[in-house]
Amino acid sequence: MSLTAPPLDPHAPRFRVRPPANWMNDPNGPFRWRGRHHLFYQHNPDAPVHANVHWGHASSADLVRWEHHPIALTPTPGGPDEAGCWSGCVVDDSGVPTAVYTGVDRDHAGLGTICLARAADPDDATLAEWTPLPTPVVTGPPEGLDVVMFRDPFVFRHDGRRRALVGAGHADGTPSVLLYDCDDLTDWRFAGVLLDGRDPAAAAAFGDRATGWECPQLYATRGGEWVLVVSLWDGHPWTTGYVTGRLDVDHRFTARTGGRLDHGRDFYAPAVLQEPDRALMWGWSWEAREQGGTDWAGVLTAPRVVDVHPDGSLRVAPAPELHGLHAAEPFVTAPGRAVLPEAYDLTVSARSHTRVTLLRSASGAEITVCLDPEEGTVTLDRSNWPRKEAEAPTPVVVHVPPHEELTVRVLVDGSLYELFVGDRATVTERIYQRADDARELSVTPGAAVTGWALVPPTHG
Repeated sequence: MSLTAPPLDPHAPRFRVRPPANWMNDPNGPFRWRGRHHLFYQHNPDAPVHANVHWGHASSADLVRWEHHPIALTPTPGGPDEAGCWSGCVVDDSGVPTAVYTGVDRDHAGLGTICLARAADPDDATLAEWTPLPTPVVTGPPEGLDVVMFRDPFVFRHDGRRRALVGAGHADGTPSVLLYDCDDLTDWRFAGVLLDGRDPAAAAAFGDRATGWECPQLYATRGGEWVLVVSLWDGHPWTTGYVTGRLDVDHRFTARTGGRLDHGRDFYAPAVLQEPDRALMWGWSWEAREQGGTDWAGVLTAPRVVDVHPDGSLRVAPAPELHGLHAAEPFVTAPGRAVLPEAYDLTVSARSHTRVTLLRSASGAEITVCLDPEEGTVTLDRSNWPRKEAEAPTPVVVHVPPHEELTVRVLVDGSLYELFVGDRATVTERIYQRADDARELSVTPGAAVTGWALVPPTHG
């Protein structure tokens, strides 16, 4: 089944990965195998609520056309994952794709186990069937650390060996990432704390609100630095952050700088795929409206290429493959007014203060993006647009180095809005249009504007 069939709900994205119905949350195990990209994700196949968590599965040969596959991981009655197959990764283990994931049992109180499942047929390019191992490879956190949150394994290679990260939180409220040696995937050995919330660079980047770091991810940059990505948990999913730095020979992370990974309110639990020439990232965008009345919840973002700038700040851009969704001709090529399609890719470049309107309500409320190259700011203002919270959202202001020209790229697919501020920052928000709202683009004079409708690809 293709992911590009028109949804019945106009808020449902058409071109991003989501199940045909029901709940999705974290992306899991992005993996390239036999010429296809595979994405797994947390999924409740029975209802659009977070419960009964399985691993859903989709794959693509081009990052734009995605095909659904049978559910990859299902909780095993009486097994270590009987109450949920939670987040993890997928690795190539001597030619066998292997899922490394968090198992949750009926007595779950924050401490998961680390479980394995192997592809039943490694020669199957779709990886349609998986076989779980009956016994966890790690039954809980290491002794002596007073860990009260333990989940989300991520396996990587460094210095010729295979290592793993696990997200953790400690009883005193300190978040951390734990490090394991797992060169043999069935034999894990605790190797210490990679980084915790007391680290000065981490504290400066994240503050002290988080009590646990979920879904740790690590990728190497083209310049040789490493980027550690974490999802900040304060009793609930809160936001995401990153730190750049050096991975030492003793496998300790020396952080240099960091900050917010995404400045929006509807982005969490990103997963990274390290490829030979780049790193790709997907995140989960939750629903920013009261649930009920729909048969689906949650979507994954567009794939993002991530790296770092020389100053250690994040470098991020949409994957170039997304141009494969562009219509044959742009719908707008100059500032002024234009009707916006339901899904589009819009780029605005400005050398002076520029105001972009994307949506207007019958009552006069607007969704706007303001570019100020001299100040180095981009502001997404939806302060008059209702969310599920009682209060109106405050504007999101992103700061980047001031330039003569500032560029913003806006990807919109149904209710999913993704803003890319140059190649330095992203803002992910969910915005729900009502029947009498107008999707009308307005750009003040003097800017360069190009917009493409997104359409199902016809090639191949």
